Amino acid sequence: MLVDFSQVSLWLALASITFNPTAWNIAARQEHHTRWLTQLCGGARQGCYAIAAAIFSLGIVRDLLYSRALAAQPTASVLDNLAVRAVGACLFMSGMGFVASSTYALGITGTFLGDYFGILMDKRVTGFPFNVLDNPMYVGSAMSFLGTALWNASPAGLMITAYVWLVYSVALRFEGPFTAQIYAARASTVEAKQKPKAVNRKKKI
Repeated sequence: MLVDFSQVSLWLALASITFNPTAWNIAARQEHHTRWLTQLCGGARQGCYAIAAAIFSLGIVRDLLYSRALAAQPTASVLDNLAVRAVGACLFMSGMGFVASSTYALGITGTFLGDYFGILMDKRVTGFPFNVLDNPMYVGSAMSFLGTALWNASPAGLMITAYVWLVYSVALRFEGPFTAQIYAARASTVEAKQKPKAVNRKKKI
């Protein structure tokens, strides 16, 4: 048996992987529409820091549940060798590198949904790792899951990694267009404010 579906730890890990992006997307969208976290925390930046702390904490819980799930699962002899572990280690370190460099490039508010709080970036970040990947945070996280699965020679880990990528792909379908809508709305507002100025200049001439 490659995957032991009777293990509760497996289902807890899958539940956590499902819950995290779903919860923060719902909370952030409600914030954008109602400003509930801004009001609760006494400011947009404080609200963003609060959701950042929640996302980070939930991520730690998810990773612990993933580790426990792998520990309770059978291993595959075909994966249990030095070459596979070396690939797993490289994937894990590269994935963590993408996640860390993304956070550094975007900052706390840029990383943790600050645009939903009205904290918008002045321009699109195009440096590393965004010049290599479109979504380095999600890709890096999935690489880390895959690396951990290979390091542990775990078929269940490979299955969970595939599920992680599915969940992230669904989350991106919601996050991407909504974020683009937020920035498009700002661009329209700026353009509308600039138009009267242009008219006034013509009148003076």
